[in-house]
Amino acid sequence: MWQESNNQYGASSSHGSYYAQGPPQNVPLQFYAPGPDQDSFYPGSRSSLEGNVGVQGQMAPQGAGPSFGGNIQQLGGWWTAFGTGGFEGEPPLLEELGINLSHIRAKSMTVLNPLRRVDEHIMDDADLAGPLLFVFCFGTLLLLSGKPQFGYIYGFGLLGAASIYTLLNLMSEKGIDAYRVASVLGYCLLPMVGVGAISVVVTLNGIIGYVLSTLSILWCTYAASGIFVAVLRMSDQRLLVAYPVGLLYGCFGLLSVFNVGAGSPGSGK
Repeated sequence: MWQESNNQYGASSSHGSYYAQGPPQNVPLQFYAPGPDQDSFYPGSRSSLEGNVGVQGQMAPQGAGPSFGGNIQQLGGWWTAFGTGGFEGEPPLLEELGINLSHIRAKSMTVLNPLRRVDEHIMDDADLAGPLLFVFCFGTLLLLSGKPQFGYIYGFGLLGAASIYTLLNLMSEKGIDAYRVASVLGYCLLPMVGVGAISVVVTLNGIIGYVLSTLSILWCTYAASGIFVAVLRMSDQRLLVAYPVGLLYGCFGLLSVFNVGAGSPGSGK
């Protein structure tokens, strides 16, 4: 009796065999093992959590040095430095030189259409790239027409810019620097460049040349005086500003019509 009751609480053969055997080998735990219905309980589960690395990176082998990700762009040849894009991480070459093509185009369109309202902040970003280009084109076109006037162009330009700078600072309360004066005068020379281009094809020493040069002088004067008045807020003094500016562009008009150095002793005539 006692034995039978003791056997009820004692270790039976089946219990002994169960505790005698060790834990099963190579069998994952039940609560970590993925089941067929795992997606229903964990809708946000990802396969990358099981040790697979996605396309964003690559697991480095053990013992290897640190690896860095990213795409390395191969550099172009030496001509890349002269393009508008430049190298990666560096500003373009034109930007480093202070040349803004969009600003040059906007100021040129303002000169070509002087009847529209001029923005008073148009010369906040003044430059000499456009004026130097127009002066060089004007001198080159006159040279192609048989009138080498580079020395006179530079001389009239420097003397005229200094004179206009002095007059504007005496007349206005706001004042303006010489850099902006030269920029405005250079941009407003654009109609005179067109007359120089016509002089390559047609001789301007006649009625046609006189009319075209007069129109270009008026055009340049009107555009330059409008920009100076808008920048300096001198709307009541536009005629006073236009008079010296018109004299300056009149000199360039004479250079486009007549060959000033034709009768000099060094010309051989």
